[in-house]
Amino acid sequence: MDSLLRVFSRVTKRQRNLLAVSRVVTEAPKSARMCIRESHTRSLLTSKNKLFLHKSPYCKVCHTVGSSLKSHTCGELRVHHVGQEVTLRGYLQFQRMGKFAVLRDAFGKTQVLIKDEEMATGKIEVLAHSYQVLSRARHDLPFLIRDFNKPKEQLRLKYRYLDLRHAELQKNLRLKSQVAKKMRDYLQDKEAFVELTTPTLSVNTPGGAQEFVVPSRLRGKFYSLVQSPQTYKQLAMIGGFDKYFQFAVCYRDEGGKPDRQPEFMQVDLEMANVTMSEVKCLIENLLVYSWPSNLPAIHAPFPVLTYTEAMNTYGVDKPDTRFEWKLQDVTHLLENCGASVLEKAVTSPGTTARAFIIPGGQSQISKKMITSWENLAKREHNLPGVSVFYTLEDLTLKGNIAKKMNPASQKELTKTLRAQMEDVLVLSVGPTNKVLGLLGKLRLLAAKVMEESGVAVRNQEHFNFLWVIDFPLFELDDDTGRILSVHHPFTLPIEEDSHYLYTDPLKARSQHYDLVLNGCEVGGGSIRIHNPAMQRYVLQNIMDIDPASLGFFTEALEFGAPPHGGIALGFDRLIAEMCGANSIRDVIAFPKSMEGRCLMSGAPGDITHEEQQRYHISIAQDDGKDNPENS
Repeated sequence: MDSLLRVFSRVTKRQRNLLAVSRVVTEAPKSARMCIRESHTRSLLTSKNKLFLHKSPYCKVCHTVGSSLKSHTCGELRVHHVGQEVTLRGYLQFQRMGKFAVLRDAFGKTQVLIKDEEMATGKIEVLAHSYQVLSRARHDLPFLIRDFNKPKEQLRLKYRYLDLRHAELQKNLRLKSQVAKKMRDYLQDKEAFVELTTPTLSVNTPGGAQEFVVPSRLRGKFYSLVQSPQTYKQLAMIGGFDKYFQFAVCYRDEGGKPDRQPEFMQVDLEMANVTMSEVKCLIENLLVYSWPSNLPAIHAPFPVLTYTEAMNTYGVDKPDTRFEWKLQDVTHLLENCGASVLEKAVTSPGTTARAFIIPGGQSQISKKMITSWENLAKREHNLPGVSVFYTLEDLTLKGNIAKKMNPASQKELTKTLRAQMEDVLVLSVGPTNKVLGLLGKLRLLAAKVMEESGVAVRNQEHFNFLWVIDFPLFELDDDTGRILSVHHPFTLPIEEDSHYLYTDPLKARSQHYDLVLNGCEVGGGSIRIHNPAMQRYVLQNIMDIDPASLGFFTEALEFGAPPHGGIALGFDRLIAEMCGANSIRDVIAFPKSMEGRCLMSGAPGDITHEEQQRYHISIAQDDGKDNPENS
């Protein structure tokens, strides 16, 4: 068309509603004069179905037109009207993104551009004299690229190259690149770290996560994809590189777990002759330096909790400290509460009673939800259930078991927990580790329920970092009865607990430290064992691992290994927290699905018969039936 229209009021999205538009200025090519009179302001009044614009009392251009409601029809404007301020009134024929509209009345149609004050370039439009299609897209796009009504994730992952065009993913991945650059700059330029690339194809390392196995041309010999560069970065310390780092791609076969990826990136660091405090200080400075300027600032040093403090206070070893709702020990308050089932439970050896308060949660925590929590306690924590009470005006409790408790004990319980009317009290009794695990989970579930109902619990603009230290060095596997390492088999015990290695390993605390951000573990590290005799003893005598399976590593320790330690930051998880992303898949360019599949390429896929022979692979029959392709 020969001319464009500009409008300075928002257009309703409701189709076929009667619309009035004011302050419309027609624009001709650049040689024509444009008239934008900011002094001719109109006020906008909105009804359910109509927009009315009232003209100012006097306008040199408009006052002679005639109608006080419109100056022209929608089929009247021509090139000779350029420079005039006009008022149009008509039906909304078409609109797109609230920025372009077509008005219609009985006399014709006029296209209108609406100035977008929220867009940085909203005050200008480009008048195209010509255009050329460089690459034609198919007409049957699987979905539209827009920031609302997005398709389901499976479809987005199948057409990830289109999904990447969304503004959100563009923003996330560009932020990820910027943070990575600043981290490299800090580590190399300010701290003299050396970036080394370690192998991806390695041998199986026991004592960690399940590794992916890769066949080789050597019959019966296999590679493993490294779950982390752990042994290699320790070997780099023995090799004289006292400060190492890399952005390492790691692989773990963890099955179908929500928000996990079989391949992910971590910022891997190791230093020789370093202490735990020095590692923590380095990471704090690294994060402060690389932190995006558009986010609320973070400040070092970060708070520190011991593992015992975190578990007793929050029920998890990666607490979200953006909200209180702390767990409290109420064992002594139930010893003579009147409810025999509680009194008997708290007097059993190894049993504890813990509780927390959900402020104002009475209207959000329903009976149906309480039932689901009781089922969770039985199914996942092997507890008889969980007790949930409503706090009444006189600070007594309402609930199934509350009827059996004497009023004095009820009030003492609410007083100790500082409960108020309409608060919800959540109580669990049983073995300490099970009770803490259950309440830690319920605390987070309850916060999510409250937020989904519109109650502000966690400040989404806050970034609460903290360190968790003094983890147990080992734990007992309930299923097998074997002793497992909490972090990994190369972690050094704290000095005063070293003797427990040879007497009672489960009592030993480790020089292991985790970095937590808003309830997510975004980093973990430790000071390592550098004594070869101690390393062999841990592997063979405590964990029942054949030292020969790590012979190359234990041998290297015999050649003068310096004391060393390090950490790995989960880079994808860290960026997801920065972006406020719902999943780490939103900060990875080409992620796998929750089941570990690439919906775009079809991986994992089939291989040919020739490839099976080359790698000495024989594929088992499926349900007793031969597969002709694999025979």
